[in-house]
Amino acid sequence: MIKKIFYTVTLVSSLLISAEAQSINPIKAMLKTDEKIFVVERESESLAVIENGIPSGHIKGMHNMNHGVVKFVGKDGYVISRDGYVVKFDPESEKILAERKTSESAIGFTINENYLAVANYAKKSVDILDRDLNPLQSFNTGSKNVGIKIYKNYLIFSQMDNDKITVLKDTNEGKGKPNFVIHKEFEDVGVMPFDAMIKDNNFITGFFQSEHFGVVDLDTMKYSKIKIMLEDRKPVLKVPHFGFWSIGGGYVFIPAVGNNKVMVYTPDFKHVKNIETEGLPVFTSLSPDKKYLAVTFSGKKFPVIQIIDTKTLKIIKRFEFDGKVLHLRWSKAKPNLYVSVNDTNKIAVLNTDGWWLSREIFQIKKPSGIFIYEGKK
Repeated sequence: MIKKIFYTVTLVSSLLISAEAQSINPIKAMLKTDEKIFVVERESESLAVIENGIPSGHIKGMHNMNHGVVKFVGKDGYVISRDGYVVKFDPESEKILAERKTSESAIGFTINENYLAVANYAKKSVDILDRDLNPLQSFNTGSKNVGIKIYKNYLIFSQMDNDKITVLKDTNEGKGKPNFVIHKEFEDVGVMPFDAMIKDNNFITGFFQSEHFGVVDLDTMKYSKIKIMLEDRKPVLKVPHFGFWSIGGGYVFIPAVGNNKVMVYTPDFKHVKNIETEGLPVFTSLSPDKKYLAVTFSGKKFPVIQIIDTKTLKIIKRFEFDGKVLHLRWSKAKPNLYVSVNDTNKIAVLNTDGWWLSREIFQIKKPSGIFIYEGKK
């Protein structure tokens, strides 16, 4: 027994010495995983960094993070702030590399290997930047712009004030620096489009004041209105985000604006059923295996999340926390669902094998969006 302990201590000591010799944090070297979590600190103009379940630092200077969004492409990280800044940072060194202000207010952006496109509110334009944030093109729309997505050589977005969907086409066909032109515009699509998702060749958008959602087939450039049959709507306190509604178990899941329901459709948009939920749904997140959908709510049900089985279309679990839940994210590496609990400054971690609260990560200031960096694939 003493000999085994001696060998174990010797092995651990060797690992620590080797790690220190390479200027690596020895504890991180022993615990290293491919998963690194960045959490929007809503009121601190910063991102919190979590590694191996432990808060390891903060990246400051991210501007107004009330609606901060983070995206990764390869080994590059990008942030869009509510006050119109785009920030490029290195998720490994945690250093800011560049920033550019595209407007006084922005809410969405999308990235591919050659460019980054920002949907602006206050400037009422869509701006195209290169990957180092140098400006390339700007399209003035006279509207707040939302739901910006990429499909092949197309860039698609909705104009909230003009009830319009615009499709831009890259005439360089994805080769090097893009050159976008207006390819197609759909008028009178619905009243006040608010967000969109894209699945295969379908751009799906929702509306605040229309009892349908819209689908653009991007291969045929045809537009369809899918009727929504619901009871009287309730006041909407927080906007649902289609970007977090997806397809799983062979169904399309759509939020019912102003109603306590998740609407379920087939992939060709035939209505299957409405799933009654506890509150007005805002965010959902689909599990990596597409077996489960986690749903968050607004209003009195802010502290609650519900889990939907995408095969049976039934709610199977409910969790309630000690503060508003503003976001959630599934781990691809572990059986974990991360939940940001804003009022109590923590990330709750649910074990998704047994559906129980496994631990809580503190020292996160007013957390909102949770984003996982997995390194270059």
